[in-house]
Amino acid sequence: MKEISWGFVGCGEVTEQKSGPAFSKVQGSHVEAVMSRNEEKARSYAERHGIKKYYTDAYQLINDPDVNAIYIATPPSSHATYAIMAMKAGKPVYVEKPLASSYEDCARINRVSQETGVPCFVAYYRRYLPYFLKVKELINNGTIGKITNVQLRFAAPPLELDYSNKNNLPWRLQPDIAGGGYFYDLAPHQIDMLQELFGIIVKAHGYCANVEHLYDAEDTISACIMFENGLPGSASWCFVSHPSGREDRIEIIGDKGIVSFSVFDYKPIRITTSEGTTRISVPNPEHVQMPIIKSVIEDLQGIGVCTCTSISATPVNWVMDRILGKL
Repeated sequence: MKEISWGFVGCGEVTEQKSGPAFSKVQGSHVEAVMSRNEEKARSYAERHGIKKYYTDAYQLINDPDVNAIYIATPPSSHATYAIMAMKAGKPVYVEKPLASSYEDCARINRVSQETGVPCFVAYYRRYLPYFLKVKELINNGTIGKITNVQLRFAAPPLELDYSNKNNLPWRLQPDIAGGGYFYDLAPHQIDMLQELFGIIVKAHGYCANVEHLYDAEDTISACIMFENGLPGSASWCFVSHPSGREDRIEIIGDKGIVSFSVFDYKPIRITTSEGTTRISVPNPEHVQMPIIKSVIEDLQGIGVCTCTSISATPVNWVMDRILGKL
């Protein structure tokens, strides 16, 4: 079995519990080195997680001869740079979502992957979670009949950090780093999930506003979408709601009932038909990225196939950029 020796470009919050430990819990895989521009952060992460090496230079990590695969866990604006650097070095890549901070950068990544023959995978891990596999099963087995409409609603109050000085905002609110505020950070998982259920979105149009002016990025967005099979849908995001308006819900409407579920809260899946309402709770694994990371590793070892590639992830950025009026 081929041993996959990972190098992490970035070792922030997502790598602590959601993803990082999973790389060493899959047979034939371990973390060889990590990198952060902050030397203390890189050293601390390596020591706490029993990793032999740490770097402050991504080029050095990517070209470490003991590293044969790269995990990119940085803000989206640098995804394309590091992914292309790694693929040109002949090393497969697993990139945090979204694939990049623009549709154009996604296309660049795909072009280099095709030219080099080196695969690039993307961390849309919800595709592989038991919770969403159950949602997919309910839709595909006809529980609510023929699907007629999809409605996505997300609302959350501002975070304390949102009130910071505009020169000291978190990176997610800096469009040149994140791509488009909280929308570009949270919507990718929701849009990817919908496309996993119903196919590629071929039409998307949005109306965006900055209602509270806490930062430059959009804080309120409404959109209409159309899937390749002709199914219409709508979506709304508000990142400055009153606490009482907090909502995380997708409703799948069929001619025999409705399935509703959350994307971030993992509230019980709710099924309503003429027979009544039932709720199904589905627990997550300890490390939510474990199922997809296992799939990526098995693909690299030649014993499985991971379908969450850069090609399959790119339509998410197309939809977001269409909604934001970038395309």
